[in-house]
Amino acid sequence: MSQDRAAILYGLGAVALWSTVATAFKLALSWMSPLELMWLAALVSWLLMGALVVAQGRMQQALRYGWRTALWAGLMNPVAYYLVLFAAYDRLPGQEAMALNYTWALAMAFLAVPLLGHQLTRRDMVAGLIAYAGVWVIATRGQVFNVAFEDGLGVALALASTLLWALYWLLNARDARPPLVGQWQNFSVGLPVLTILLLFGPGFQWHGMTALASGVYVGFFEMGIAFVLWQLAIHKVSRAAKVSTLIFLSPPVSLLLLYIVVGEPLLSSTLTGLLLILAGLALQQWPRKGVSAAG
Repeated sequence: MSQDRAAILYGLGAVALWSTVATAFKLALSWMSPLELMWLAALVSWLLMGALVVAQGRMQQALRYGWRTALWAGLMNPVAYYLVLFAAYDRLPGQEAMALNYTWALAMAFLAVPLLGHQLTRRDMVAGLIAYAGVWVIATRGQVFNVAFEDGLGVALALASTLLWALYWLLNARDARPPLVGQWQNFSVGLPVLTILLLFGPGFQWHGMTALASGVYVGFFEMGIAFVLWQLAIHKVSRAAKVSTLIFLSPPVSLLLLYIVVGEPLLSSTLTGLLLILAGLALQQWPRKGVSAAG
């Protein structure tokens, strides 16, 4: 199996997990504050990563090397990115927050050119725009030229999260640390910061088992397993655009879950958006002339 194919499989695994988190965010934030959710999810993810590092026999390495990188990476993610993202989800309907946040894929593909020296082809640009058009159609419920967001600050927060997320993963593409070690170290830096913010802020209150389960789910899957899979994808792929476009598979599933679990309406525009997303993915992954399918 080629490195690009392996990267795509890792990316698809991360996308499958990320498809469920818009629903988990909305459910958890209906009981607790963004900072409470952030702290609980980070704690769960830190424990998970630590267990995986121990299982791989790398804890000694994790304790001795790589902390200089972890100092800035941990402040970017989980602290800055998720605080901004959860604040956006707390202010906006799930569909709007999700659609705006997914624009990070385009930002990632474009920023990879100056930061990593990747090549951005005309096909990459067209495929990304087609796929994003599908996300936009779904999120605006077909009213693509008549969009009225409920909360301007929420929109600004969601857009800010896209820049933080894209920059974080691109900067980590040059991170020499093993993915699990790096993530555990990042959360080791981020968790104390979040604890201080929580103690001097709203504090942590008991909101019931359902709220606890939602926070644990976010930490285990969205901030834990999905992180590892996506970082492996970024490290292996030859061009960031090859995997960044995969995230456009997530919105249709996310919308279905928002409809079933949260009660947000599922409209006929979803089908149109899904067709555009699949068209963009097909264009992105279609073998170039003179390049084998394995490449």
